[in-house]
Amino acid sequence: MTSTTTPMNIVVVGHVDHGKSTLVGRLLHETGALPDGKVETLREVCERRGMPFEWAFVMDALQAERDQGITIDTARIRFRTQARPYVIIDAPGHKEFLKNMITGAASAEAALLVIDAAEGVREQSRRHGYLLHLLGLRQVAVAVNKMDLVNFDQARFEEVKAEIVDYLGSIGLSPTHVIPVAARSGANISTRAAETPWYTGPTVLAALDGFAPALPDTDLPLRFPIQDVYKFDHRRLIAGKIESGRLTVGDTLVFAPSGKSARVASLEHWGAGDVSDRADAGRSVAITLDEQIFVERGQIATHADTPPILSHTIAARLFWLGRNPLTVGARYRLKLATAEHTVEVAAIRRVIDVVDLGHHDGIEVGRNAVAEIELRTRAPVAHDSFVDNPRLGRFVLVEGHDIVGGGVIARAEGEQTGATIGSGIIPVDLHARSLANGHRGGVVWLTGLSGAGKSTIAAEVERRLFLRGWQVTILDGDALRLGLNSDLGFSPKDRAENIRRSGEVAHLLAESGLIVLAAFISPYRADRDRVRTINPEAFHEIHVATALAECERRDPKGLYGKARTGAIPQFTGLSAPYEPPETPDLTLATEGRSIEDCVTELLHYIDNTFALTAKEQAERWGL
Repeated sequence: MTSTTTPMNIVVVGHVDHGKSTLVGRLLHETGALPDGKVETLREVCERRGMPFEWAFVMDALQAERDQGITIDTARIRFRTQARPYVIIDAPGHKEFLKNMITGAASAEAALLVIDAAEGVREQSRRHGYLLHLLGLRQVAVAVNKMDLVNFDQARFEEVKAEIVDYLGSIGLSPTHVIPVAARSGANISTRAAETPWYTGPTVLAALDGFAPALPDTDLPLRFPIQDVYKFDHRRLIAGKIESGRLTVGDTLVFAPSGKSARVASLEHWGAGDVSDRADAGRSVAITLDEQIFVERGQIATHADTPPILSHTIAARLFWLGRNPLTVGARYRLKLATAEHTVEVAAIRRVIDVVDLGHHDGIEVGRNAVAEIELRTRAPVAHDSFVDNPRLGRFVLVEGHDIVGGGVIARAEGEQTGATIGSGIIPVDLHARSLANGHRGGVVWLTGLSGAGKSTIAAEVERRLFLRGWQVTILDGDALRLGLNSDLGFSPKDRAENIRRSGEVAHLLAESGLIVLAAFISPYRADRDRVRTINPEAFHEIHVATALAECERRDPKGLYGKARTGAIPQFTGLSAPYEPPETPDLTLATEGRSIEDCVTELLHYIDNTFALTAKEQAERWGL
């Protein structure tokens, strides 16, 4: 077998007390990886403490672990065979330390799942198997350990083998080998055991050597997350670690998600003698660009022909670690490479029982549960699916200062790659805003006499929509009279100009994706029609129809009383005309009705008008 100098990361997982650390300790002994005298020293320590020697003590470096007899932290130990070097990760099996197990497995290329021959496949065995699947590991060997406890019985081995092969197969994993092992004595670790003449497969070490190395990160597309930007002498250095691919002076880079591009003018390395015009994956470097463009932490530098995915939604497989359950609508911080995004849980597609692989729809995900979820962000996120590039396909969720979940990004049909950003500009059109917001933007123009209830209804509708997460704002005629339109009076000419300005502002806000609740008396039909012509499809005229007598009876601001005494000349409805809409989009009669009834009717209209269609919803979620 050809030897290589590139180490392979292997994670060892399994149910607590099934012998993972013992097996790893024995592996190190068999490969000569232990320092001279290490085993003898440990034997002496055990003898002084009056406890039997365990190979697990080679791995269990923490005093607390020796005392408690369980592995708490992940340990990373190096050894090598004739084929290649390894970094082997001994991960905790105890349920309380699953977070540590995930941390270890996340950086592995392959896995060794350990199962006690006497106890068989346990809940935690299944859970760890599923987590390997969740994290994208496809190379898995199984060691059926403690065969000495069942007298190396072939029938028992075949029973355990059938059970774990069936389970792994049901989640899309096919173990490369299932090996009968007695880690305490070293049976089938590096040499075939005389006790298992019926077994014809490889030893544990041979099975590890049979794993295929992962695709070199340099063969993947360039992913250079920006760590920070520094000003040094006259230069502006953009620093970070190349996660995959390679970067060369002269390359034209596109920064996602901004879409801006520039050429690499120089490449800076750390360390004496490190001078080169090229850097490969794994190197931390700084670059300068041939032009000054705005670049910030969290952006991803890529080549234009191999862009990442840009989307406002992320389909993910998640392992939840939070003390409080994950719920739809909850917001967290998503950390992906060097970027942080505020995300909202848009949907829980299914919650998975890792024991029997049953799944069900759910409104929450409890601690140590696995689920498939949808996350939504306001700004587009640059990412890859985990299958395509693990470096940009793995994330964690943070609440406060605690990591509460980790997962991988699934590959979803219909996701938009960054291929459209080669021009340096990502167009942000109404359609993109609608997909980001979950609704279309537009102007809801409430017209009616003073006292009809326009502002009261608008305020409550705004509150209800805001609680849903919709992007909404109010434009109130009285408020604009104090600022933008403070130079205008109440003559017909000034009234027309007041509505013209207000209409322009309303449509500008609507073009940014907002639902604009515009509450204006706007007495003249021609003025309202003029506002409609700015964008007829976005304008919706709502007549808050209340009789003059009722409005005067309400008189919430005392304006009718002042107008009757002549203190307010040209008052609409009394000394100035009001022209009701002839064909409004909705007539909202308020007399004899509660505010709740009026609000409900207007909300129903807004839902029917501005909610996304089923096709748009599918596009939004990448379905």
